[in-house]
Amino acid sequence: MGLQRPQPAEYGEAYAHYLGATPEGDLLAVLQVQAADVAVLFGALSEAQGDYRYAQGKWSLKDLLQHLSDAERIFAYRILRLGRGDATPLPGFEEDDYAAAAKADERSVADLLADFRAAREATLTLCRSLPEAAWDFKGTTSGKQITTRCIPYIIHGHAAHHLAVIRERYLPGLR
Repeated sequence: MGLQRPQPAEYGEAYAHYLGATPEGDLLAVLQVQAADVAVLFGALSEAQGDYRYAQGKWSLKDLLQHLSDAERIFAYRILRLGRGDATPLPGFEEDDYAAAAKADERSVADLLADFRAAREATLTLCRSLPEAAWDFKGTTSGKQITTRCIPYIIHGHAAHHLAVIRERYLPGLR
């Protein structure tokens, strides 16, 4: 399956930075490499490091990893709905509410990482299962028109954004 990079008419401006963060090439391979990067980064953390917050009121590294899993599942659900031709508008989600309810700091880094790996693998399996025509379907998510094809790019760009924040703001505090 070779997904063509979405054109700007296929998504709302709010998603442009996520799509721009995704490199050229086989998108599913790019998503697999990213999952491996997440595994290396979080797999090296101790439990105390997983609880680290770079400032008061900011998420812990465990919260961030849980957020990556939650967002992955929501985006994959959007792929499923649009990929099946469902035009029902799909709502957004309030990430801070999800983070508070998830209580990620009560879980181990290893458990959270296994959860992320499972979510990413399920996304890849879903993407491989869709027929070519499904990628062109246009629906509405978070009040914005979007094609199915855009969503795996958003998944990558969203995770890339958070990984950059982790490297910039969290990791220096752990040294």
